[in-house]
Amino acid sequence: MIIDDFLVLKPEGIYCRYADFYLDPQLPVQQAVISHAHGDHAKANNHNVYCTAFTRKLMELRYKKQAAKDFNIIHYHQEFFIKDVKLTFYPAGHILGSAMVKMEYQGCSYLYTGDYKLQEDTTCEPAELVKADVLITETTFANPEVQHPNVEDEIKKLNEIEQNIILGVYGLGKAQRITSLINQFCPQKEVHLHYAIYPIHQLYETFGYQLGKYQLYNRKSLKQNQLQQVYLVPPLTFNSYTRAKEVARIFASGWKYLQKSNDAALYISDHVDWNDILHTIKEVRPKEVWTLHGDGMALKQYFKEDLVVKLL
Repeated sequence: MIIDDFLVLKPEGIYCRYADFYLDPQLPVQQAVISHAHGDHAKANNHNVYCTAFTRKLMELRYKKQAAKDFNIIHYHQEFFIKDVKLTFYPAGHILGSAMVKMEYQGCSYLYTGDYKLQEDTTCEPAELVKADVLITETTFANPEVQHPNVEDEIKKLNEIEQNIILGVYGLGKAQRITSLINQFCPQKEVHLHYAIYPIHQLYETFGYQLGKYQLYNRKSLKQNQLQQVYLVPPLTFNSYTRAKEVARIFASGWKYLQKSNDAALYISDHVDWNDILHTIKEVRPKEVWTLHGDGMALKQYFKEDLVVKLL
């Protein structure tokens, strides 16, 4: 039987009262199950953290001694217990080390997706969808009008631009994926990395993921105006280049508003779109869907005759 309050939202985050732990807490807590290393999911100063090995290393890179008091490294498919709740991690396909969290309690199973994607990505483990009674899904792009384009076609747009490119990316996940894609499909391009992104690339490679050719950004080389250079920068740096001359400004994202005023659009997202969410529901075969991280109203309307959709 599904327990309606198995997960509840508290100021600290998503709370499982039946085992006293939080999923991706936003404030420091005693017990934290962290799905992946992005800063809006992996906060510092938790006491006892359960996560994958890469998530731990990235948190330590970012937060140093404040990363957590104790880490419990969990492998994919490894079962573990917090009190009477059995948990298992499955690859989420979002970034390297990202995990969906399956929770089983009193004969009922709950699958928390965290952030996830189904598109192919050679820089992380592919998503693995498993059956569950309740699917707790992100709804970042849960809109029938949002359908992510083919990634290969998108990245090949860069081949049409000879001038140097300032390319805005999120430093973790997106930057590594874009570097790999440029090396695969735009081999004449030379990838330069912002100093905040470079160590993350190196961490990926220590985990066995080869991203292709790249180098730490050298301001002099970009100013010399050699063509075919792509400078990957985080969002704040990208926004500071609004008056940059003789370069193309592009931002890699699934969001339309981030494509405005740029020299070209690059719709590459690390989240599921509408069709991928429908596919996920078909594969997981849940009795109920609970939604997070976005607007679940379109799903609720779409399934109004067939499936319980609850907005958390």
